[in-house]
Amino acid sequence: MRRLTEQARAAASGENPFVAYGLPGRPGTAEFWAAARTPASVPADDGGWSTLFLWRGTPARIGFESWSGPVALLRWGDTDCWYAEVHMPPRLRVTYQFLTDDSAYADPFNPVGAGGDRSLAATPDAPHQPHWPAVGPADVLPVPPARIRWAGERIGGRRTVRIHPVGGGGPVVLLLDGDDWLYLHPAMSAFDSAVAAGEMPAVTLVFLPSKDRKAEFGCRPELWEAVRDELLPLVAASGVPADPDTLVVAGQSLGGLSAMYAALEFPELVSRVACQSPSFWWTPGAADRADPLGGPAGGAVAARLRERPDLSGLRVAFDVGEHESRMLPHCEPVETLAGRAGATVRVSRSASDHDRAGWRHALLRDVAWALA
Repeated sequence: MRRLTEQARAAASGENPFVAYGLPGRPGTAEFWAAARTPASVPADDGGWSTLFLWRGTPARIGFESWSGPVALLRWGDTDCWYAEVHMPPRLRVTYQFLTDDSAYADPFNPVGAGGDRSLAATPDAPHQPHWPAVGPADVLPVPPARIRWAGERIGGRRTVRIHPVGGGGPVVLLLDGDDWLYLHPAMSAFDSAVAAGEMPAVTLVFLPSKDRKAEFGCRPELWEAVRDELLPLVAASGVPADPDTLVVAGQSLGGLSAMYAALEFPELVSRVACQSPSFWWTPGAADRADPLGGPAGGAVAARLRERPDLSGLRVAFDVGEHESRMLPHCEPVETLAGRAGATVRVSRSASDHDRAGWRHALLRDVAWALA
């Protein structure tokens, strides 16, 4: 309440309450809006950050993909300036959007977007993510011209699978949730940049879209039988340079669960895995419970690993957001048990919650490591 009183007093006196964020002029004036570049962060007393978000026009709230619930914006006096000062912890990268009564919008003052209606914010101490270009909400991401039509007889539903040879092509990197990496985050451009910089070998990206994540990415064999018997032969026959005998599977959340399941149950097919924030809480029926993460630590994958399968041929990189307090207890036992079963394991933590904004750097780094 004290903060609101200070703001009301500043509004009445014509003061600029946002000068600490580098914004000149009185909120709502032409000078103010011409200089508006947010989110902007300043240090908070507890070692975190106070981050300013601005919106112009009608009432709205900020919707975060993870880490926080919606945050209502406050109006500055009787102007068209709506704002929120959001406290963020150290090392955080998030996806967010502005929500009105009838739609969702990217941040018009932020040049870094994810698709047409999302933006990315990072605290100043969040690690840099090289190779990922800044993409505004009006930008159209490039997509690979090479594509195959996959009937998907075993998993149902026709889908378009895009294929992109990076640096001339090489081992196949299967990107689960491929449409997200095509149309929200520019993975094609990021891999091109990383290969050109010599940070990974040439690869062939295969963007596999999902139709029903819950059904396809649970611990069931149908998807991986279909990848083995239907999809990879189509990739090999597509004319795009690719080596399907060396397969890296990259997945996030339920996709990360599915990638690890494939390594356990289809070791002749999958021996290199990069998974971010994998849903190792999964057990049969867990997704339908009121608290899906309330089951045994590590779920079905940890139970399978306790049988001590031979994973000596597996290279697997695990990455989890350091702010995912409920995911970490499920991921940590799987990481340990995989190493005990003989896998070569890499473990890291990203400056994020359960958010593709934080998975981007780990995706490039861990695919390169899996191929080392």
